[in-house]
Amino acid sequence: MTAARPGKIAIDMPRPGNFGERSISIGHNAGIVQTGDHAQARVLSGAITLRSPSEVDPPDSGVWGVAKAATREFVGRSSQLDELDPLGGGGAGVVTQAVHGLGGVGKTELALQYATRHRARYRVTWWVVAESADTIQAGLHTLASRLHPGILTLVTEAAAADWAIGWLQCHDDWLLVLDNVEHRHEVEPLLGQLSNGHVLITTRRDARWESITDRSLRLGVLDEDASIALLIRLSGQDDPATAAALARELGHLPLALQQAGAYLRQTQTAMGDYLRRLLDEPGQVLATVAFGDDASRSVASTWSITMSRIEEQAPLAALLMHLLSCYATDALPREVIVSGTDAAWEAEAAAALGTLASYHMIDLTKDTVTVHRLVQSATISQIVDGAGDAGATSPGAASPWPELLRLAVDILATSVPVGNPEFVLTERTRWAALSPHVAALERLCDDGPGLNLAELLLKAAVYETTQGRYRRAMDYDRRALTIIEAVRGPDHVEVAAALDHLTVSLTHLARADEAEPLQRRALAITEAALGPDHTDTAASLHNLANTLRDLGRADEAEPLQRRALAITEANLGPEHPEVANRLGSLAGTLRDLGRAAESERLFRRSLAIAESAFGSGHPLVALCLNNLATSLRDLNRPAEAEPLLRHALLIAEKTLEPDHHRVATVMNNLAGCLRELDRAGEAETMHRRALTLVENVLGSDHPEVAAVLDNLAVTLRKLDRAVEAEPLARRAVTITQAAPSLDTMAAVEQVGTLTLILHDLGKDAEAKALTRQIVGMLYPGS
Repeated sequence: MTAARPGKIAIDMPRPGNFGERSISIGHNAGIVQTGDHAQARVLSGAITLRSPSEVDPPDSGVWGVAKAATREFVGRSSQLDELDPLGGGGAGVVTQAVHGLGGVGKTELALQYATRHRARYRVTWWVVAESADTIQAGLHTLASRLHPGILTLVTEAAAADWAIGWLQCHDDWLLVLDNVEHRHEVEPLLGQLSNGHVLITTRRDARWESITDRSLRLGVLDEDASIALLIRLSGQDDPATAAALARELGHLPLALQQAGAYLRQTQTAMGDYLRRLLDEPGQVLATVAFGDDASRSVASTWSITMSRIEEQAPLAALLMHLLSCYATDALPREVIVSGTDAAWEAEAAAALGTLASYHMIDLTKDTVTVHRLVQSATISQIVDGAGDAGATSPGAASPWPELLRLAVDILATSVPVGNPEFVLTERTRWAALSPHVAALERLCDDGPGLNLAELLLKAAVYETTQGRYRRAMDYDRRALTIIEAVRGPDHVEVAAALDHLTVSLTHLARADEAEPLQRRALAITEAALGPDHTDTAASLHNLANTLRDLGRADEAEPLQRRALAITEANLGPEHPEVANRLGSLAGTLRDLGRAAESERLFRRSLAIAESAFGSGHPLVALCLNNLATSLRDLNRPAEAEPLLRHALLIAEKTLEPDHHRVATVMNNLAGCLRELDRAGEAETMHRRALTLVENVLGSDHPEVAAVLDNLAVTLRKLDRAVEAEPLARRAVTITQAAPSLDTMAAVEQVGTLTLILHDLGKDAEAKALTRQIVGMLYPGS
C-alpha cells in the first residue's frame, strides 16, 4: 500500500474495520490517529446526528466566549455603561446597539465591561471579531462548535455559521458582540435574521447605525478628571499637575493614556520626561509600548491601520487628512477645504470629508472640521517618515512633506479675508477662526513655502495687532521679513513693506529703539523704489514719526508727519480713512509739544473723517474720541472730555476683545478725567481695573503699566493716601527708566509724581534729589 501523504484528513463518518495492512481498527475509541507517514484523521466512534438548533440548549454553566478579560482600571465611563444597560432589560424581539468612535477611544473595553457586568443575565455571551464577512463567519461557526460539539465533522464552516444563526433565532438570553465592524453592509444581513436576544456592535465607523439599531452611542474621549485619575493609577506616580498636562497632550484618549501609564510604571520614567519626549518625538512615543504589550495595539499602529483602510477606499480622503493635520486642532471653517471654483471638486471634497468623519478621524459639522490632537501628531509623523519618497501631491500618492506644507499654505492663503481687519470689522470673525491655523502652519513650516507663507504671515500679523497680540504679530513679521529678504534681496520694496510691519509691532512692545533704524531703512528703500510722493512712502514716514514720538523726540516727528499727511491727502483725497490716521498722529505729536489747542482741531477733523468712513461704533472712532478727550483735558475741560471717554469705552468694550489693551487705555484716561472732576473714589476703582487688564496683556514691565501706576498714585494722593501711593509711584519710575526706549516726558511726569508724594510724607531730602533729576532730564548737560 502506498504511504499516505502528510496532511489532515476529514472523515465524515467513522467506519470501524480493517482496510489494509497499515490501517487500524477503531472499535469504540475516539480521538486523533495517524496512518501512513504522519497522516492524521479526526475520528469519533458512534454515529453523530446533526441536531436542530431549537433542540440544543446551552450547558447549565452557560457559554462564555469573550475576547479577553475586562480591565480593572476602568474610569470615567459610568454614564456610557449605564446607557448600554437597556440591552439587558428583557422584552420581545432582538435589541441592538452600536457603539462608535475614534480608534483607541475605548469601544471594545466598554463592550467588555458591559458583558462582564451583566454576565449572569445571559446564558450565552459570545464575541465575534467582525472586521470582515470571513471573520464574522469564523466567529459564528466557532459558536456553533461550542453549542454543538462535533458539528464541523458533519457540515462545512459556512453551514455551521448558518446553524449558529438558526440557534440565535430560536433562543433568547444571549449577548452577541460584533467587535470592530468595518462595513455596515457586512452585518446588516445577520441583524435582519435575528429576532431575539441582544447584539452589541463596536465600530470606528459612523455609518448611520441609528437606522438599523435600537440605539447608537458615540463614544468620546475621557474627561480631564478621569484622564488624570487613570494616569496616576496606571503609572503609580502621584503627580496631578504633570498628569493633567500629559493627559491634555494625549487628548484624553483612553488607549494613549493606558499605553503611557503602562510604560511609565514599567520603565519608571518620570511623567515630565515622558511629556517632553511626546512633545519632541510624538511619532516614536505613540508607537512605543511597555515590554510584553502588543505593539499592534499602540496608538500609532491603531491609526495607521485606519489610514490604510481610508486610503484604499478614498485616496482623496487620505490626502485631506494629511492637509488637516497641518492645521490646528481648533475648528477649521469647512469651506477652507471644500470651497472652490469647480463644482465637481466641491462634491468630491465633501464626500472625502464624509469618509474621514465616518471613521471618526475628524469631527464634521455643516460649518467646521476638527481633528483630534493625537490624530494629527500620528499622521504628521507617518508623513514625515516617508517625506523622502518621490511623488507628487495628488490623490492616491504619498505626499512629500514640503509639498504638503506648500499646499496647506496655499489653501489657507486663498481663504483669508482680503480687506484690512483694522478697518473692516466684519472680517475679524473670519480671522478669529483662521488665526490658530496660521499659527500651527507657521510652527510646522521651514521656509519652503516661500513668499506665499510670508504674505500669509504679514496679513495675519495685522489681525493679531488689532487684537493686541503684539508679540505674535512681531514673530510673524520677523519670519516674513527673513523669507522675503532671502527671496527678493535686501533692497526690494517688499522688504521695505515687511520692515514697516515689523517696526509697528516693535513700537507697540515698547521697543522703539530697535524700530527706528529698521524704519529708516524701510523709508530709504521705499523712496528709492517708488519715489518721494508715493502712499507707501507716506506710510513709512508716518511709522518713523510715531517711533520718534515714543522715543520722546516729538520735535523730529512733526515735520515727517506733516509730509506724510500732505502725500496721503494728495493721493487719496482729504476724506480718506488714512488721512484720519495721519491727522491723529500729527495731533498727538502737537499735544506732546504742548500745543493742545492745535491738536484739538486736528483730532476733531480726524474724528469726523473716521465717523463718516466707518460709522459711530467702530474701534477707530473710539480711538479718535479718546485722543480728542486727552486734548480737552490738557485744555482743562474735563467736563467735555468725560462723555467722549465714556462713549469711547462703550465702543471699545463692544468691538474689541475683553482683554485688549486699548480698553485699559480708555479706562485709565476716563479715571484721570473723573479725578479732575473731584470724583477720585470712582477714579481709583477704574484705575485698578485698567491696571489689572494692562498687566495681563502687556506684562508687568511695559511702559503702559507705568502710566497706569502713575495715574493711580496721583489719585491715591488726592485721596490723602500718600503711603499707599508711594510704592506705586516708585514702581512706575522704575519701569519707565528701565525700558529699552526711554520716553523722557513720561519719565519726567512720573518722577514729578513721586517727588510730590515724598514731600507729602516728609521725605524732603529724597524729593530734592529727584527734583534735580528732573532738571537733568529736561536740560541735559545743565
